[in-house]
Amino acid sequence: MSTTAAKRWTVSAPEAGDHPAWRELFRGYCAFYRVPMPEEKAELVWSWLNDPAHELEGLLARDADGTPVGLAHFRPFSRPLHGAVGGFLDDLFVAPEVRGGGAVDELLARLREIAAERGWSTIRWITADDNHRARSKYDQVATRTMFVTYDMAPESTDS
Repeated sequence: MSTTAAKRWTVSAPEAGDHPAWRELFRGYCAFYRVPMPEEKAELVWSWLNDPAHELEGLLARDADGTPVGLAHFRPFSRPLHGAVGGFLDDLFVAPEVRGGGAVDELLARLREIAAERGWSTIRWITADDNHRARSKYDQVATRTMFVTYDMAPESTDS
């Protein structure tokens, strides 16, 4: 856990009792990107976060009362070109009412600690081009790369 008495936020892995608060944060994240969040999807992601055999892990930023106000989902990824393993930050979200208060800094700091503990060579993430507020933060803590992201649909199995 990343915390001191002087800090406003604590960061730790989600626990069973965090499910309702995590779901609301995840719902907010999905809504921000205009992605539907059927209950089945939320339950699947929550099950991944609670399955030690699954690669996806999570962090929650909590306020002074212990209420989750931000989330991060991350996982390792292989980097063949570099012969190394990095960390991929899939999702990062802080409740709108606490943005600008440092919760995202604490989430990123804890993720950086985890990366160092595990020997990851980098932490990588993507964001929407028009996510200007987040990008201004990311420009302070990371280096924008030259790479462009593509998505390709799998081949249809319909005959």
